[in-house]
Amino acid sequence: MGRTAEFHWKTREVEVRVAVDIDGRGSATVQTGIAFFDHLLEAFVRNAAIDLELSAKGDLQVDFHHTVEDTGIALGIALRQALGDKRGIYRYGWAILPMDEALVRAALDLSGRPFFSLVRERRFDRVGEFDGELAEEFLRAFTNNLGMNLHLEVLAGWNTHHVLEAVFKALGRAFRMAAEKDPRLQDVPSTKGALQ
Repeated sequence: MGRTAEFHWKTREVEVRVAVDIDGRGSATVQTGIAFFDHLLEAFVRNAAIDLELSAKGDLQVDFHHTVEDTGIALGIALRQALGDKRGIYRYGWAILPMDEALVRAALDLSGRPFFSLVRERRFDRVGEFDGELAEEFLRAFTNNLGMNLHLEVLAGWNTHHVLEAVFKALGRAFRMAAEKDPRLQDVPSTKGALQ
């Protein structure tokens, strides 16, 4: 049975539909109505080597916040469901990723215990119509709903487009490593015997 999931999330503000395949080839069909956010999600998908179909319809006339955060919620839940009991995965993943002047380090644990840390020296500026600070809202919602321990550090960079793209690419690479099947391990990678 494949590691796939479909999830539908609907509130008075946003409706998100997600279909994921963890053992994909990096194919993304993403439509949130926010072009730069779509670009970031596609960068994550390509580097995670998952397949993703995602559509979000939100109250963009109010603000992008609800759509971005709720997309993180829905994507996190879908990936958590697709991972199942996490039997045979590596569990841990990390990446150091450069993009032009930007350099980002990501480390994560698919432990089931959410924790999110983002270390940076400066605010994320706007990229077109996208408020760069919303990326943190997505990452926190995504982390909490996936049940992941995620540490991100922006080591260098001043161009917000480059920095955020490096963040999402590094996250994708680290997720790919953690979610991969370990040919030497058939059980849950925990001394407890379970990862919730």
